[in-house]
Amino acid sequence: MSRSEATCRAQRAILAVFVLGMLCSIPQPAHSQTYTVIHNFTAKGNDGATPYGGPILDGKGNLYGTTYLGGTAGAGSVYKLSPSGSSWKYTSLYSFKGGHDGAGPAFGSLAIGANGLFGTTEGGGNLGVVFAVCACVTKEKVIHSFGNANDGAQPIGGVVFDNAGNFYGTTSLGGAFGNGIVYKGTRYGQGWIENPIYSFNNNGDPINPPAGVTLDAQGNIYGTSSLGGANGFGAVYKLSPSASGWTETVLYNFQSLDDGANPVGGVIVDSAGHLFGTTFDGGVNGGGTVYEMTPSTNGWTFTTIYSFVGGYSGPYNKLTLDANGNLYGFTNSAGAFGLGTIFKLSPGSGGWTLTDLHDFAGGDDGGQPYGSVAVDAKGNVFGTAVVGGTDNQGVVFEITP
Repeated sequence: MSRSEATCRAQRAILAVFVLGMLCSIPQPAHSQTYTVIHNFTAKGNDGATPYGGPILDGKGNLYGTTYLGGTAGAGSVYKLSPSGSSWKYTSLYSFKGGHDGAGPAFGSLAIGANGLFGTTEGGGNLGVVFAVCACVTKEKVIHSFGNANDGAQPIGGVVFDNAGNFYGTTSLGGAFGNGIVYKGTRYGQGWIENPIYSFNNNGDPINPPAGVTLDAQGNIYGTSSLGGANGFGAVYKLSPSASGWTETVLYNFQSLDDGANPVGGVIVDSAGHLFGTTFDGGVNGGGTVYEMTPSTNGWTFTTIYSFVGGYSGPYNKLTLDANGNLYGFTNSAGAFGLGTIFKLSPGSGGWTLTDLHDFAGGDDGGQPYGSVAVDAKGNVFGTAVVGGTDNQGVVFEITP
């Protein structure tokens, strides 16, 4: 999905919410939660702006993330937030120059690799790049520049690593059929080699995936695309490795009914091999869904576990799973003020219970979240919002239970 398409969808989402007014709400916030803005982006100096991607946590409680804009050249940045007493210390790790080094880290979160923080930019390079930034010095290395032959173009969703240190991701364009690819990065000497492992075709395949992928313990790759599939509303796919290459299986085609439509954000997998994902639109209440897919000997069972109210306002990114099996995520532009919510879904014997952790109010509070959240062992939730804050350039927040 291009930046213009993402902006258009966000504008339509806000318009739909304001038209529906008070009908566009989900359960009221849990008032025992404390919401705190821990950084206001300013787009001044080397500070970033417009944080589409959510943050990640390291083992010491530091947060790392990217901004789509801002930095010294206005082409985006990589940042670090370190806990310092009762506050947080902000450090700009790298400002993209907008040329060979990349421009515009988009919706994917960073990934921690053996040699630094890895991510993707939508632009720069030829047609986007995979980059690495050392967390200790302000130095960036381009791992791969897309736009050569069938290697893909416009990587939006970031990368993930397997246990052997290889990374995987998607591009939303390019490949053998122009519909995007799934790729693998493998160490070669002091550098990396990028290999396309699957090109999405025109025969009922999901196409133009904005989301990155997820791996299970057996090395299978799972992902979604918000477009294509048998019904045109997106699909969930699986890539299975073998000695002869990779085999794609479409696990589910969305119908734009109670199941939802346009699964923008990808899926996550739990220890039992169950998949959890979201749709941006559709569902019984029209505002997108959260779903679970359970493997069996006869295939996969699809279950909608929650349906949001609204239209083009559902979750835009991957869910986050904590150690107790709770799911966390955003809605993009629903809630009491039409600027998005943070939610938690808790499993129980009677099904799933949704808790509305926060409704974005705009202004200093922030609004319109796109990224995934990070959850630490204490249940603190961290995330970003694209607009609002003291300079209206977006915020990083913490929710403390």
